[in-house]
Amino acid sequence: MSDEEIIQQFRNQDTQSYAFNMLVRKYQQKLYWLLRRMVVDHDDADDLLQNVWIKVWQNLANFKAESQLYTWLYRISVNEALSHLDKKKKRFFLPLGDVEAELSNKIDTGNQISGNDLLLRLQKAILTLPEKQRIVFQLRYYEEMPYEEMSKVLDTSVGALKASYHHAAKKIEVLITRLD
Repeated sequence: MSDEEIIQQFRNQDTQSYAFNMLVRKYQQKLYWLLRRMVVDHDDADDLLQNVWIKVWQNLANFKAESQLYTWLYRISVNEALSHLDKKKKRFFLPLGDVEAELSNKIDTGNQISGNDLLLRLQKAILTLPEKQRIVFQLRYYEEMPYEEMSKVLDTSVGALKASYHHAAKKIEVLITRLD
């Protein structure tokens, strides 16, 4: 079912639940992994995903289709993850670096994320990036999102996104070779 058909079905009271279920099936895994890469912890990603779906349910009927549906979903998800990380900083009066260190520690100590040594190095290197570069890198590298769509999700120019991705990739390349 196309996104347009899902939206159309959602706006019909008789097929609203079915359409929402189709939407969840279509995007659940992609949004989960987007959130998971941003917040690292499985439980946090699950909680945030539930928040995303609640916001989608509440606002989908008013979706104006000025952008693609998946762009809108990614924007909601990114905003949820950023709010979560910001609350975590404020709750514990931590600077961003300490939150990133905590996330990196979860990679080291938990069975939350599996993978070979290179994957673990990549994940740790991504966490050292400034927040905006980290998000741009994740959307481009993992999601293979075109810069034009990313521009809509992050409300940033394509040129700035390309520069952020380039800088992030260079930093990651250096960091992967340095991490033990």
